[in-house]
This record gives sequence, C-alpha cells and structure tokens, in this order.
Amino acid sequence: MSNYIILLGAPGAGKGTQAAMLTEALGVPHVASGDLFRSALQKKTPLGLEAKKYMDQGL
Repeated sequence: MSNYIILLGAPGAGKGTQAAMLTEALGVPHVASGDLFRSALQKKTPLGLEAKKYMDQGL
C-alpha cells in the first residue's frame, strides 16, 4: 500500500517550499496539482477544459 502526503494551503503559504524539503528528505516525488491542470489545459483534455473555467476565475 502506498502512502501519500497532501499539502493544502493558500497561495504563498509555502506548500512548494515544504514539498521540496519533503522530496529531498524522503526521496519522494513532488506532484503539483497546478502543474497537472496547466498541462491538461495545454493538451485540451476534458479535465483541462473543465479546470479552465475555475482557473479563469482565479479559483
């Protein structure tokens, strides 16, 4: 069974900084949800097009 760590917080709260520290300390990958959504949007996938509605509103 795999374990996951999910970091939640407002923009600028330090999620990326903490994720980088965890990646180095634990040797685990860092997957940023924003990067996944931007990639899906660029590829015009159904998920990306749905996410665009929220991203355009700044959500």
